[in-house]
Amino acid sequence: MAQVSINSDLGEWGLSTDSGERARLLQSPSVDIAPKSEGEAPPGGLGRGTTSTLGAIFIVVNACLGAGLLNFPAAFSTAGGVAAGITLQMAMLVFIISGLVILAYCSQASNERTYQEVVWAVCGKLTGVLCEVAIATYTFGTCIAFLIIIGDQQDKIIAVMAKEPEGAGGSPWYTDRKFTISLTAFLFILPLSIPREIGFQKYASFLSVVGTWYVTAIIIIKYIWPDKEMTPADILNRPASWIAVFNAMPTICFGFQCHVSSVPVFNSMRRPEVKTWGGVVTAAMVIALAVYMGTGICGFLTFGAAVDPDVLLSYPSEDMAVAVARAFIILSVLTSYPILHFCGRAVVEGLWLRYQGMPVEEDVGRERRRRVLQTLVWFLLTLLLALFIPDIGKVISVIGGLAACFIFVFPGLCLIQAKLSEMEEVKPASWWVMVSYGVLLVTLGAFIFGQTTANAIFDHPESGIIPLYWWDDIWTSFSRDSSGVKSGPTPLDSSNPAPFLPLHPGSAMDGRRGGLVSQKNLPPSSTSQLLHAWKPWVKR
Repeated sequence: MAQVSINSDLGEWGLSTDSGERARLLQSPSVDIAPKSEGEAPPGGLGRGTTSTLGAIFIVVNACLGAGLLNFPAAFSTAGGVAAGITLQMAMLVFIISGLVILAYCSQASNERTYQEVVWAVCGKLTGVLCEVAIATYTFGTCIAFLIIIGDQQDKIIAVMAKEPEGAGGSPWYTDRKFTISLTAFLFILPLSIPREIGFQKYASFLSVVGTWYVTAIIIIKYIWPDKEMTPADILNRPASWIAVFNAMPTICFGFQCHVSSVPVFNSMRRPEVKTWGGVVTAAMVIALAVYMGTGICGFLTFGAAVDPDVLLSYPSEDMAVAVARAFIILSVLTSYPILHFCGRAVVEGLWLRYQGMPVEEDVGRERRRRVLQTLVWFLLTLLLALFIPDIGKVISVIGGLAACFIFVFPGLCLIQAKLSEMEEVKPASWWVMVSYGVLLVTLGAFIFGQTTANAIFDHPESGIIPLYWWDDIWTSFSRDSSGVKSGPTPLDSSNPAPFLPLHPGSAMDGRRGGLVSQKNLPPSSTSQLLHAWKPWVKR
């Protein structure tokens, strides 16, 4: 994921140097600062921009890469090894690229310039409102993840500066994680988030891009020339279960999500054509894939199944090269939080103005008071949640599910609606193929979102088990007696409602480390309880 920032400070690429412009591109249509001028629009649709094809590739790569790469080694561990991780990424890349092309096609057809405007125009009011709510929720959750990342990296840096072991008891109060996160947030993030414009962050944004590439380089170098004290744990060669592979999908969605910012990038090109855009996003995604695969493979092979959800936490605190990487990551999220907050605040502002029926051009004093109040509420809520949700993996899983909506669900709905509209007018011969593909995208996105939501709601905190393995749970519940001990096929009775199913070696994946845990040690899940409730019906 990807940061939502979509430009950098490289004038020779033909890109804008205004960070405020980056954020304005993602605003709600109700607070659009630069309204469309129909008189200047060429026959193809929208007015021409100034971004070259090469510049657009760089912008999309910049929008895609971000702090999400820290989670890719753990995603390889969750998927079941290098082969499974590579296969999953390659398969998802096809759908990710197609979603970007679909958004450009719908943007050109609807003459709209932002993601939510396209959804509004193509799918209607209800879907448009859901899209805006999803964007606000996604940016809110990503801000929480950024604060957790700051705390994780600061813990390592403070441990080196204080010259004491990590987690040692009796540490001074000023080294406490909650205090350091709060201090950093109040001193740096809050002042950067209150202003109406954020163009002054353009130089820091460029440094954050450099830092992202530096982190990848360090992880690869540390794998090639590892330190003596770093020994990998078990290296998984295959997934524990076929369904286990899907548990890595949210991380991949979070990493590759650049779809929200892709629509304004497409419309900023000198030649905003769908065919040209297809080449742009393909090249950009291949570059991003190389970075993520390099980070994921080398990080996973360095630490094995013991890799931390934040891979930098697996390295020793005393390593100076990694310490520089941690500093770059802190700088990256410090500058990305205000940009994400700006985008989320703009969407919330647009929803509020639309609900109240208020014009955008209103009293400046009222706007300032509302902006400060929105910023304070947003900031305090994200800070409190970051202090009490220390596991970055849980947050990435939830917002990764929302990222799947931007990558799959909304583009799929747009494709379905666009093709159905064309069918009413010209009845193209291939409309059913496109509609079927749109249904596939929506189904895949809904599956990922539903999976991550269920994981967040039904997680077992005492065991750390992710209940993704419901199919394994169903299977083993059919092959256990009433005491929970697995047994072989027996005549049909209350202790074995389905003797015809073969015995399955129950196992589940530990969501924090990727290790295997015996199914009989799991607390009873709602699925098992539901199946036992069916026993009288099965006997009848």
